[in-house]
Amino acid sequence: MALPEIKQNATEARLAALTLPDGAKWAVEARKAALGRLQSMGLPSRRDEYWKYTDPAHLISPDAPEAAIFAADEKPVFGEIDTLKVIFVDGVFDADASDDLSLENVEITRLADAATTDIHWSKDMYGVLENRGQTPVPRPLAALNTAFATDGLMIRATGKVSKPIQLTYHHKARSSDATLHHCIRVEPGAEVTVIENGPAAARFNKAMEVDVADNAAFHHVRAQGRDHERRAVTHIFAHLGNESVFKSFTLTANGVMTRNECVIELTGNDAVAHVAGAAVGDGDFHHDDTVFVTHDALNCESRQVFKKVLRNGATGVFQGKILVKEGAQKTDGYQISQSLLLDEDSQFLAKPELEIYADDVACSHGSTSGAIDEDALFYLRSRGVPADKAQDMLVLAFLAEALEEIENEDIAADLLSRLESWLARRRP
Repeated sequence: MALPEIKQNATEARLAALTLPDGAKWAVEARKAALGRLQSMGLPSRRDEYWKYTDPAHLISPDAPEAAIFAADEKPVFGEIDTLKVIFVDGVFDADASDDLSLENVEITRLADAATTDIHWSKDMYGVLENRGQTPVPRPLAALNTAFATDGLMIRATGKVSKPIQLTYHHKARSSDATLHHCIRVEPGAEVTVIENGPAAARFNKAMEVDVADNAAFHHVRAQGRDHERRAVTHIFAHLGNESVFKSFTLTANGVMTRNECVIELTGNDAVAHVAGAAVGDGDFHHDDTVFVTHDALNCESRQVFKKVLRNGATGVFQGKILVKEGAQKTDGYQISQSLLLDEDSQFLAKPELEIYADDVACSHGSTSGAIDEDALFYLRSRGVPADKAQDMLVLAFLAEALEEIENEDIAADLLSRLESWLARRRP
């Protein structure tokens, strides 16, 4: 079936500015297959069902729009937590600024190196989960990433990793256009935590494929900011085995346009998948969380918890779906998306979905949007709390359910302090 002319033209213009990377045979084949997927789907437009709330124009243009660089006048995110630090500058690995990549129970290789090697464990993984995640909803920007990414990390955990692996993304060039692709394999019984932070580039396209084997656990926390003019699209594709655990939390503060997609497939019995996010936006802020969770095994649990605080015309979007396949009995699926609108100019657009083909399940979804509770605000003010401080307290209480999804208390405390600072800077 031929693509609509608008899609065809946009796709051809974007691809004309790119060159397919060279490498080992398996990498070239994976990239060519992804390019074929992209050409058959075409780049997204506002006419696509899952893009009607978010304009992808700046994500698909041949040239990245410029983004001003904010001064680094705050202490680094997660700076006081003991981690293995990996630094990328405008999408390129910085070996001098990074720690030694050697750590017990984990193997870490750059995509740039792995893709030139004939034999590497990632050859059986690169692009595989992204390809699976294209059905039933096409994700062309993820295919674009698989086809043209030249850097990223291949992480293979073989046991319990002693400390988090921290990926820090620095933005140094006003018109940088970064594409990163990470593959993470958590072997049976292993456990690893990956934390991410930083604006990355003026325009950022990131994909992360995560394979969590039987009895394994993967924990993921990221902080997106601080350069406000940045634009980003990120993808997580996760596959879960028996009795495995996947937990991901994202804090987003600032960003003129951010879209985070998460596609999770539970194919092992008794698996657990939690994905959560907290977003705070002011002014020309557009934030889109799009989540698709598929239950295809017995007695699995999934949670989607998303909270957004919006003011001065900011826009929040949530599109979340739980698909329970036939035979996936004893499924426990929970989804909640809520927004707190601090004025009448902001908006929250939500599309929660359930699609269930099993009869012994407990699935629920809810979505609400509202203003500050005036009774609670009056209560705090009547006890001497200043109005701006009282509002901040209620905002933090609203976001608490999402923050509770973070298991590491030190990481949660760090992100809470970031939220408090953001709110303090924006008090009238």
